[in-house]
Amino acid sequence: MDSLGIGLIGTGFMGKCHALAYGSVRAVFGDVPRTRLEVLCDVPADKAAGFADQFGFARGTDDWQDLVADPKVDIVCITTPNKVHKDMAMAALAAGKHVHLEKPMALTLEDAKSMLMLAGETGARTIVGYNYLHNPAFRHAQKLIADGAIGRIVHFRGTVDEDYQADPELAWTWRATKADAGLGTLGDLGCHLISLATALVGPVESLIAETRTVHATRPLGDGSSERREVENEDIASALLTFENGVHGVVSTSRSAWGRKSYIGFEVHGTEGMITFDQERMNELRLYRNRGPLSEQGFKTLLSGPAHPPYGQFVPAAGHQLGFNDLKVIEVHEFLRAIIEDRDALPSFREALHFEAVIHAIAESGETGNRVQVGSI
Repeated sequence: MDSLGIGLIGTGFMGKCHALAYGSVRAVFGDVPRTRLEVLCDVPADKAAGFADQFGFARGTDDWQDLVADPKVDIVCITTPNKVHKDMAMAALAAGKHVHLEKPMALTLEDAKSMLMLAGETGARTIVGYNYLHNPAFRHAQKLIADGAIGRIVHFRGTVDEDYQADPELAWTWRATKADAGLGTLGDLGCHLISLATALVGPVESLIAETRTVHATRPLGDGSSERREVENEDIASALLTFENGVHGVVSTSRSAWGRKSYIGFEVHGTEGMITFDQERMNELRLYRNRGPLSEQGFKTLLSGPAHPPYGQFVPAAGHQLGFNDLKVIEVHEFLRAIIEDRDALPSFREALHFEAVIHAIAESGETGNRVQVGSI
């Protein structure tokens, strides 16, 4: 194929990230078809037209169904609030379009399952926006584990925190409702951590968890005396048992003052440990129990061209990749999957397991019982 037409729904943080990625992926990698930025959708219409001009799309519209039906659009990118993910994705799949969806897939696990089923029936390719999976440093961690650098894996420990809901006087928004957002910190942040944990260790078999809502109500607006209930969780923690028997501990909070984009994990093996901190996303730390005890210690591995595909962006180590670069790598993975007629990573299938885990954490948090992930 010579080119692929892109339709983008949403112009917020992730919408702009998608526009930048699809606009630059061929320049960075060179081995994918040309992308045509065809249609951008937002409301109202003048906003869509303005962002279409800014982002370089051929036209704007305030009707997402118009975008999905456009024959020039081959890939539909969905970067909207959570509650409309399912309807938009199902319509795009039914129209024979490939779908690039920001997480979570849907508000409920049943809806996510129906999306996966339809994708299988249509043969369309799908990918979900777990961009941290595409960090060259993370990919190197996977390689180290696969190569046995730290021996047999025995334990995973991970945390993902931000402080965007730490202020109790922050105004109430749709993110506080189950009808609009679904899960709270689990749907926003925890799913990212689960994607990393399963990519490093394997699928999760069962878990037991606790969840908490830190701020039970929020003001309807700045300075408002009227407050509305927060329906979903601010904090969640779980003890995991992976299918291969490895034990894990995960925790997530959207009310952690001082944390901006903190995803930290440790993978413990019989011969060493790997640690990572997303706020220092170009570094990986490796400990190996080799050599004299007096010389054993953590080694910091700085990302560079030796950690593909870092070198596609910059030819020298230490010059750093950023958040938006991870989306370019994600888009490259998707375009290669389309032209090679294979599943992208993570497709709806992998993403469904991530969501099964976070919904199991939510269920366990409510009931206090251990939950089998496969039964969710």
